[in-house]
Amino acid sequence: MWREIEERVRRCGEYVAETGCTVRACAEVFGIGKSTVHKDLTERLPAIDPALSVRVRAVLEKNLSERHLRGGDATRRKYEKRRRF
Repeated sequence: MWREIEERVRRCGEYVAETGCTVRACAEVFGIGKSTVHKDLTERLPAIDPALSVRVRAVLEKNLSERHLRGGDATRRKYEKRRRF
């Protein structure tokens, strides 16, 4: 695997593990696609750093379990904003 890719995978993994952010937020910070971040964290990271991969997997599972709550909250804010105008 290319050195640049390995470094990107580690940086993304460490960022997600430390901040608990979503894949989409990580992609925005690093300026890459969310599909790339997801592939990096789920497929490439376990081969590069298994210990970090376990920590990242816990964050991803937590975010997945809360996804429906975030969506509902975003929808609520959207319609509240429309009502004000």
